[in-house]
Amino acid sequence: MTDFVTHFRAGLDHFNAGEFWDAHESWETIWLEAESEVHLFLQGLIQLAAAYHHVKRGTFPGGLRLFDAAFEKLDHFPKRWCGIDRTSVEEAARRHREWVAALLARGEREERLDTDDFPKITTDDSPIPPFEHW
Repeated sequence: MTDFVTHFRAGLDHFNAGEFWDAHESWETIWLEAESEVHLFLQGLIQLAAAYHHVKRGTFPGGLRLFDAAFEKLDHFPKRWCGIDRTSVEEAARRHREWVAALLARGEREERLDTDDFPKITTDDSPIPPFEHW
């Protein structure tokens, strides 16, 4: 099996550096092998990274759809789970989702978030897989 911790942490590093496509790719590597509830959790993180990739590129309809898909999956898990605390990143993502929806409603597509406005995912002391089965 693929080394979960290495790819998971690489995804975090990429996300926090604003390299959202690379975060998506790192997490997808382990998502493809996940068999437990970790599969759904990783899919939510992948969709969150993809949403920000779209926002960064200005393809806002895709970002809006992926924010919603990410929240739907991540809402099944505690905010502190799998070695991370999603509280602040999800608060920012929900604000950014509303910002994107407002832009689309006004027909605006040129605005972009400043680099410093992209959120970071913080780590915590919750257990990181590999659990017995992930």
